[in-house]
Amino acid sequence: MHQKLSRPSSLNRRQFLRLTGLGVLGLMAGSLLKTPAARASTPTLPGLSSTFTPDVELALTAEPGQVSILPGQPTTVWRYRAEVLSGPADTVQPIPDTYLGPILRFKPGQKVRVRFTNRLSEETIVHWHGLHVPEAADGHPRLAIAPGETYIYEYEIMDRPGMYWYHPHPHGRTGPQAYMGLAGLIIISDESEQALGLPSGDRDLPLVIQDRQFDANNQLIYSTPMAGFLGDRILVNGRPELIQTVEPATYRLRILNGSNARIYKLAWPDNTPFTVIGTDGGLLDAPVQRPYITLGPAERIDLLVDFSRWAGQTLSLRSLAFSGGGFMGGGGALPNGAAFDVLRFQVSEDAATPMPYKTFVPLMSGPVAAARRADRAWVQADRTFQLYMQFGQWTINGRTFQMEAVAPDEIVKLGTEEVWEFVNQQPGGGGGGMGGGMPHPMHIHGLQFQVVGRQPPTNTQQRANWETVKDGYVDDGWKDTILLMAGERVQVRLRFEDFTGLYLYHCHNLEHEDMGMMRNYKIVA
Repeated sequence: MHQKLSRPSSLNRRQFLRLTGLGVLGLMAGSLLKTPAARASTPTLPGLSSTFTPDVELALTAEPGQVSILPGQPTTVWRYRAEVLSGPADTVQPIPDTYLGPILRFKPGQKVRVRFTNRLSEETIVHWHGLHVPEAADGHPRLAIAPGETYIYEYEIMDRPGMYWYHPHPHGRTGPQAYMGLAGLIIISDESEQALGLPSGDRDLPLVIQDRQFDANNQLIYSTPMAGFLGDRILVNGRPELIQTVEPATYRLRILNGSNARIYKLAWPDNTPFTVIGTDGGLLDAPVQRPYITLGPAERIDLLVDFSRWAGQTLSLRSLAFSGGGFMGGGGALPNGAAFDVLRFQVSEDAATPMPYKTFVPLMSGPVAAARRADRAWVQADRTFQLYMQFGQWTINGRTFQMEAVAPDEIVKLGTEEVWEFVNQQPGGGGGGMGGGMPHPMHIHGLQFQVVGRQPPTNTQQRANWETVKDGYVDDGWKDTILLMAGERVQVRLRFEDFTGLYLYHCHNLEHEDMGMMRNYKIVA
């Protein structure tokens, strides 16, 4: 028997913030349809739910465009654009001078309708990464729409305050479409989080880290190597060599690894530790410190950084060297595990207005939080998934993606709780070769999970590689993506609530996903 895993509840959010870090519970409805784009603005669009009344309605478009990224010729990109059709005007927050989609700002309990129109030259669909939504709103590739079509999403925001994101999810084309620029952030907030006194406004900085490669004409170069694509330039919020001006004050840095395959080992040049207050699914039950942060593709980290210690200085946020990043990717010039600067912060000398952010610490700590951390223990898993290469293909339990197929051991029951174990190892325990030598960031659609524990590799070389990144893991709180280095075993506890239907679990190295390292799981009543 496993320990009961409760989903966060908006009904006891103050209690959650004070004691446990658990999140939002509620009800959500969803309905979608495909229809010609010309009818997308028609108020009587057939197929819309007659019982769903949105609090906010958005028009979201995927379309080609051009953006000045490097000096000289503009770069052709694909991008998301959005506008508010009804509801709060500040729901859509564009990011200037970037190909990234606008930030979408929601509140728990809001009912959202999105009219998504595809103006690309190929089919696509949008996945709301990390959100707990109905099957029809999750962006499964079987629902991808052709150029010129519109897809209607209807769902209620049931997730905790935190930073999520949206990106394309057509089968076999997620990697290139995301690489071309299709990605944007979702920030959920509420009054209880705001009452914590965390840095806000200009001191709340969302940062999307991505790597890209450009040709002599500033156009994007993309390929699909077995290891996953690696670019040779680091972009932050779509800009290379970003210099971010900050005051000598405390800031909230919300960081997304939006790269296709690259892992980051983030650190300050003077080895100042990071204060972590949140991960994929929102705030932790108590802040934790790490000497560096290991961040796999699709993972998010929420940090408090006091820049006053560097007043008047320019400092770099770096990615440190590590081993075990895998074989050379598409860029070639910057291997996965190389050391480089991510961005620079220019800290002014001006005295800054203090903020009462320290109220966060006593609110989020205490005996319950300590007990939850102590409860972690390796258990007998309900299901085990082995990640390896077979016959030149990335697989999960020897299987590759099939659009609607579900194996008997991929069917789960609504209302149950399980522990899933991921094993990044070739069957038989072999440690060498491509099949047992690549990291895999595993993502589960439709829910947030909690990490039960990790077991390090037993292979000597894999263990040595693991030692170079392990102190940067943040397994506290709620997660939707978990990084496994080669040879690692990880257990996660998840609960299947509210919705039945077909959802995905897959490697979020986007090239691995596109090559078939993705499977369906089905929730049945």
